[in-house]
Amino acid sequence: MNPHEYLAAGNFIDWRDEAVFNKARVLSEGARDDTEIAQRCFEFVRDTIKHSGDFALNTLTCKASEVLQHGTGFCYAKSHLLAALLRANEIPAGLCYQRLTVESETAAFCLHGLNAIYLKDYGWYRVDARGNKPGVNAQFIPPQEQLAFQLTTPGEMDLPDYWVEPLPLIVKLLSNSNTVQEVAANLPDVPLLSL
Repeated sequence: MNPHEYLAAGNFIDWRDEAVFNKARVLSEGARDDTEIAQRCFEFVRDTIKHSGDFALNTLTCKASEVLQHGTGFCYAKSHLLAALLRANEIPAGLCYQRLTVESETAAFCLHGLNAIYLKDYGWYRVDARGNKPGVNAQFIPPQEQLAFQLTTPGEMDLPDYWVEPLPLIVKLLSNSNTVQEVAANLPDVPLLSL
């Protein structure tokens, strides 16, 4: 994986948006290195942007600029904003996903969105800015990963790739849904391939 590919601006990681770019600059002011900038960006998204499901907020967002403007997003959308803030600060950032169990009558598993950051001192490092709550304690402590969710059940897995842009099924879900309940009822999954 070439880290430079993970600096691109796109339709959903729209870091050239003026508000996103300016917020990225504010977060980097006076920082010693890329690790400190990455931590500030991570903590801003984790702690300031409300998780749509946790707070039952029906302003659905997908683009990084929308997440920043409205201050809310599902895990996927929050990962889009974090990637945009990092890329605006010239720190390579990708999107990655976990397949987790979900307590639902319609599905046994769903995808969860998080980020991979390329740090000069550590290489690729995964973080999860979905937002902490009881039972969820994601932290930024490289090189150790402390994600929101651990893989504990057969069928759960870390998807092996890092994406420059979000998966199309994520964009479709966030763009075509009208309420937080609709998103929650249709959380996407990917089938496991048999070896």
